[in-house]
Amino acid sequence: MMIITIDGPAGSGKSTAARLLALKLSASFLDTGAMYRAVTLAAMQASVNMNDERELLRVIQTNKFEFSVAGDEMSVRINGIDFTEQIRTPQVTANARYIASCPNVREKLVEMQRRFAATRHTIVTEGRDQGTVAFPDADIKFYLVADSAERAKRRLADLHAKGDDQTLEQIQKAIEERDKSDENRAVGPLKPAEDAFIIDTTHLSIDDAVDKLLSYVKERPHRE
Repeated sequence: MMIITIDGPAGSGKSTAARLLALKLSASFLDTGAMYRAVTLAAMQASVNMNDERELLRVIQTNKFEFSVAGDEMSVRINGIDFTEQIRTPQVTANARYIASCPNVREKLVEMQRRFAATRHTIVTEGRDQGTVAFPDADIKFYLVADSAERAKRRLADLHAKGDDQTLEQIQKAIEERDKSDENRAVGPLKPAEDAFIIDTTHLSIDDAVDKLLSYVKERPHRE
């Protein structure tokens, strides 16, 4: 079994890099953000108080969440209905921080992540605490960074492709606010694992970034 973790802030390129690296390695891709977003969407649909941890836990307990991988994409089903596209809306993104800030909810999601990984031979998983909390004994850990202006430009391109008309300034402000929230939360704060390779993607194309990650992976032995 081989576990590769890729952590980092929003827009650092970790999701795309993780998907492409998983394809190159014929590995399974675990998109932890999709899990957080799925619970967020279910909570929003139930109109629960996003600051009430007991209500958020009840969302996990009373809904059936299914995550599967086809190629390089993770699909999400809630109570048998496909919500893969709906979890990517800006509204869900904005509310995901409430889920991420709840210790007991995060614990349940980490359990989901570990169960997913346990059934795979090789896995590439990305998020904000994969190398520090979810998989502290991973074979190899990466932490991707990029300056906030560059990350905002990347996010802008993604959102405009989907018809969203947010401005660059709005996106950069949201990214910086999310960074602060992620870095300062009490549980699973955004930070690199002590043994992580830190990769700055500010001036790297996604292909160059993936090639760099792959070069590190090829140098590392993995557990049987």
